[in-house]
Amino acid sequence: MLLPSILLNFMFPPPSSLFVTTMSVIGIFSLTNAGYTEIKGKHLRYSKFVNEGVAKKKDEMKLSSRTGMLVFYTPSFLVGLSSFLVFRDQDLRSVLLASALTVHFFKRVLEVLFLHKYSGSMALESTIIITSSYTFSTATMLYAQHLSRHFPTPSIDLKYVGVGLFVIGIIGNFYHHLILANLRKEGEKEYKIPQGGLFDLVICPHYLFEIFGYVGISCISQTLYAFAFTLGTVVYLTGRSYATREWYVSKFGDKFPKDVKALVPYVF
Repeated sequence: MLLPSILLNFMFPPPSSLFVTTMSVIGIFSLTNAGYTEIKGKHLRYSKFVNEGVAKKKDEMKLSSRTGMLVFYTPSFLVGLSSFLVFRDQDLRSVLLASALTVHFFKRVLEVLFLHKYSGSMALESTIIITSSYTFSTATMLYAQHLSRHFPTPSIDLKYVGVGLFVIGIIGNFYHHLILANLRKEGEKEYKIPQGGLFDLVICPHYLFEIFGYVGISCISQTLYAFAFTLGTVVYLTGRSYATREWYVSKFGDKFPKDVKALVPYVF
């Protein structure tokens, strides 16, 4: 078959692991579904969407936004860090992948602790869903890479391209998170329309650069699972950025610039 043979130029053969195969299907389905539900107005309830899209539950458990976001990222950071001890016979590609995932989530933890400003709470249900997604996807990506270590390297080696995309993604994401953090002065909690950087063109440039980062990670890995998870992430962040733009339009009305897109400058 022509298509699979072409794909094998870019990725390792899928390992004969029921766990990895199942996680690939679950990952892409759940993230794609999450992106679709974001567009339809049913949001994972964190950040500005904590009171949007669903009816309030009187007995719903909530966490502070800071605690919830710390819970999001810490387990995945620890999974990435511990992989250096668990998989001691890693090749360069595996080391690069583990390093990228560890740096990605360590950056997130540092941003939660020292950069982001918070104005509310988040639903415990959303916290569990997001934390589980990050943790299991990180562990599965590292495990799939470990299983692929004895396969022939794809004829088109993308790992250094992946490192470049990852660096661009993590720097761009941090820069736009910094802009968001500086929007509010000390003690302020109201939302403002972001300006500066790519915020003049799209309302979610931090998501755009997060996509760059995950594309970079999948290019470093070149496993089917990594590409599948990245595809699901792209779909989810596309839906999330669309919902974010709709939220800003509903909140600020004519004050929101009509030429500012959701995710991709001049396009979407």
